[in-house]
Amino acid sequence: MISNFYLPGRVCSTQAIRNIAAQANTPYTLICLKPHIEWVYLGQERMIQVLQMTGATMAYADHFANGQQAPVIDYQIGALRDDFDFGAVLLWDTAKLKALVAQMDTDYEFAGLYDLRLRASQSSETALTHIPEFLYYEIEEDTRKSGEKLFDYVNPANRQVQIEMEACVTAHLKRIGAYLQPGAYKELPAADDTYPVTASVIIPCKNRARTIADAIHSALNQKVREGYSFNVIVVDDNSTDGTAEIIKNLTAQRSYSETVLQQSGHTGAAGLIYIAQDKTWHAIGGNWNVAIHDPRCGKYAIQLDSDDTYFDENTVQRFIDAFESGNYGMVIGTYQLTNMAGEILPPGVIDHREWTDDNGRNNALRINGLGAPRGFYVPLLRTINYPTTKYGEDYAVGLRISRDWPIGRIYDVLYNCRRWEDNSDANCDIVAMNRNNWYKDRLRTWELQSRLAY
Repeated sequence: MISNFYLPGRVCSTQAIRNIAAQANTPYTLICLKPHIEWVYLGQERMIQVLQMTGATMAYADHFANGQQAPVIDYQIGALRDDFDFGAVLLWDTAKLKALVAQMDTDYEFAGLYDLRLRASQSSETALTHIPEFLYYEIEEDTRKSGEKLFDYVNPANRQVQIEMEACVTAHLKRIGAYLQPGAYKELPAADDTYPVTASVIIPCKNRARTIADAIHSALNQKVREGYSFNVIVVDDNSTDGTAEIIKNLTAQRSYSETVLQQSGHTGAAGLIYIAQDKTWHAIGGNWNVAIHDPRCGKYAIQLDSDDTYFDENTVQRFIDAFESGNYGMVIGTYQLTNMAGEILPPGVIDHREWTDDNGRNNALRINGLGAPRGFYVPLLRTINYPTTKYGEDYAVGLRISRDWPIGRIYDVLYNCRRWEDNSDANCDIVAMNRNNWYKDRLRTWELQSRLAY
């Protein structure tokens, strides 16, 4: 009843998929992505039963990995990232598998399985059916923490794989009518002359007593040319570890009179602004919204996370120059991974060179982030706003901007992304990882629906 095949991992060739389809001679085809699978009693039979009941093309299930429960998440039409975790067992309806493989008209070296499941997903969201039952055991060989896996998708060592994955998802978007043609953009909203400074560095924070002073000093030490100015807006979301007291002390030491600055023609840091949030829910997105809608915010808003620092004193000016050189709704720089001592961590420099003017906004639906640091044209950002969430808020805004307005890139290192044990994504358990991945898939789903309605 089942043809069994072993496929060593999700990165594989189109020819490998064709070989499986050609050899499959039973109603169901089981593809295992890992060599050591053991079944829960009647687990295989249960997968067949669900496939029969639903009429799905492929079924996948929760399982155990290294003795621990390893639930997976439901597939959505926006689950376009090539690293979607189905687990190690994929059960296919053989007739539907063969029909899909017959349609595969591009020979990929790495994106064969990705191409297959994107084609399967075209018929309906339920074509790829998740069984929320623990049906088998697998050995998970990649035991790195979540924070160590986070940057695999932009590791320069995987560049050729990423190029193929981009070509594959672009072809998929064209097939379903969600592809965006290059160069078709809307006009940016006009900016008035009421912005008190050219740019604002935005630092949202919560319980960052160990790192907030480094971030603030890094921002205040920026230098801009004559005729430009900036300020630093720190939004504290009810910290309980002494963070607020550190900000208040620095504010008292480093605040300046904007009136005196304007009279003297000073071009530089126009002050450190401290905003204390009330007790309602804000998260990172809500903290950004408060900052960008504050009347003291500049024309451009530039990101600095509370545990990171700028690479040197020129980051703010580089953003200003980039915005003024093009009609950009958003500008994204390049960062390097470091530890708290400033030592480079692998994979080192993350420049997102997969972004191109022609196809970046299509490929944005495949990758899990657009890069950092991020700068925004505030008149536009005030019309979009951040979602009030603490994860994926930046990705949501980037997707929305990419649909209608151009995004500029700076490929020189501007930012130190400092990895330490208190990073929000340093060591997520599987429940948190699933929640984060599900939310980003949901963002992609909404964005895909918008593009389909274009």
